[in-house]
Amino acid sequence: MISIYGIKNCDTMKKAFRWLDEHNVEYQFFDYKKVGVDAELATQWLAQQDWQTLINKRGTTWRKLDDNTKDTMNNSNALAVMMAQPSIIKRPLIIKDDAIILGFNTEDYERQLLS
Repeated sequence: MISIYGIKNCDTMKKAFRWLDEHNVEYQFFDYKKVGVDAELATQWLAQQDWQTLINKRGTTWRKLDDNTKDTMNNSNALAVMMAQPSIIKRPLIIKDDAIILGFNTEDYERQLLS
């Protein structure tokens, strides 16, 4: 079974849920709005992916950050921001066998989730 992290009402999350359901992929969903982000888990993600990959710089959460925070962003700062504002993490974030799959891409899903 895979784990999927995100926000339930996000349009990209809805696409991912629909795709997973249509392909009978079992998953456990973790809603950032309800359960937050575990520091240990976020640290593991940052060990596997650079902050620039994990942080959604196109979203409103990033745009609302002050310029100093944006300019000094690194993995350590990203952890603090991810903990305080989990909606800044790209969605969906899927974990399968300790590998991270970010965003919604049907080709990636077919290759990584149906094998």
